[in-house]
Amino acid sequence: LPPETAPTQAQQRLSLAEALALAEAASPTLRLKMAELSAAEGQRADAAAWLYNNPQLSVDQTRRSVPSTSGSERRSEWGAGLSQTFEVGGQPSYRREATSAALTALRLEIADVRRRVRAEVAERHTRVLALQQRADTETQALKLFDDTATAVQRRRQAGEDTRLDANVARVEAERARNQLAQIQEQLLEARAELARQLQLPPGSLPMATGELSAQRPGYSLDALLASADNQPRAGALAARETSAAARLKLERASTYPDVTVGLNVGREGPGAARERLTTLTLSVPLPLFKRNSAGIGTAQTELTQAQIERQAAQRDARASVSSLWTRLASLEDRIRRLQESVLPALADNQQLSIKSQQAGQIGLLELIVVSRQSLDARRDLIDALADYQSTRIALELAAGWPQEGTQP
Repeated sequence: LPPETAPTQAQQRLSLAEALALAEAASPTLRLKMAELSAAEGQRADAAAWLYNNPQLSVDQTRRSVPSTSGSERRSEWGAGLSQTFEVGGQPSYRREATSAALTALRLEIADVRRRVRAEVAERHTRVLALQQRADTETQALKLFDDTATAVQRRRQAGEDTRLDANVARVEAERARNQLAQIQEQLLEARAELARQLQLPPGSLPMATGELSAQRPGYSLDALLASADNQPRAGALAARETSAAARLKLERASTYPDVTVGLNVGREGPGAARERLTTLTLSVPLPLFKRNSAGIGTAQTELTQAQIERQAAQRDARASVSSLWTRLASLEDRIRRLQESVLPALADNQQLSIKSQQAGQIGLLELIVVSRQSLDARRDLIDALADYQSTRIALELAAGWPQEGTQP
C-alpha cells in the first residue's frame, strides 16, 4: 500500500534534529561501543595500582611426634610468611602507558561512531525528505495528465481531437500513475530504513520535515584537509598505535625475571627450648626456556598493523575529502544552472504552450512534451539537491568537520 493509505503505519513527522537525538539514544552500534568503556577503565585502574601483583600470605601448622625414652613427645610448630613479586624493566610504566592510550583510543572511537551514526541518520532523513518531494511532484504530474486526458476525451467526443490524441493522453496519465507508485514504494522503503536506524517500534514509519537546499558551506578545502588529520578516527588510530608500542615494550620487558621477596616467621623445637625463626627469602625465575617470544611477536604484529592502518586511513581521508569536495562543487554548479536558467525557462514555456494550445496554435503532443520537460527538470532539481546534501554529509564525515545540525 502507498504510505498515505497504509492503515498500520504511523505518520510521525521528525525534523533532522529530532532524528539525530533519537539515533544517539537508541543506536545499537553506539551503545555497543560505549559498553567497552567499563573494560578499558578497569584495565587502566589495575595498571595504575602501586604493584601489579598482589602479595601472598602463607600460614602453616605442623604437629610433630618425636620418639623419646619416656615415650613419644608431641610438638606443635607454626610458621607464617608474606611474599611480594616486584616487576622489573619498567613494566609498570609501560602497562600504564598502554592502558591509558587504549582508553583514549576507545573514547575517540566512540566519538567517531557517534559521528558516523549521525551522518547515516542525516543521509537517510535527507533521502526520505527528497522522496516526499518527488511524491508531491509525481502527484501533481498525475493530476496534470489526468486532467489533460479527461479534456482530450471530451474534445474527441465533440470531434475536435483524434483518437490518437486521446490514446497519447491516456498513456501519459498511466505513465504518471506508474511513476507515482514507484516513488511511493521507494519512499516506504526509505521510511522503513530510517525507522530501523532510529530503533522505532514496528509499524512506526516516520515522515521527514525540513527543506532541501544547496546552501554553500562555510569552509574551504584547506580547512577540511587540516581537519581530516585531527578528526576522532585519526586520533583513535594514533592512540592505538601508541598503545601497541607501549604493549610491545611491556612484552619485551617481561623477559626480565621478576623478583619475589618473602619474609617468614615461625616457632620450632621442644616446648622447653622453642626457637623463634625469621627467614628472608629472595627468588628469581631463570629465563632459560620461555623467553616470551609469542607475546613479543603478537605485540610486534599489532604495532605494525596499527601503523599501517593509521597511515592508510590518513591517506584515504585526504583523498576522499578532495574527491567529495570536487563533486560538491559540481553539484552546486548544476543546481544553480537548474534554478537560474532551466526551471524559469521551462515554466515560461509551459505557460506559453498552454495559451498556444488553447488558441489552436499547437497540438496535444507539443503540450505534453513541454509539460514533461518541466516535470523532468523538477525531478532533476530534487535529485540534485538530495545528492548535494548526501555529498556534503559524506564530506564533513570524511574530514571530521563539526556536524552541528547537519542541515536540512
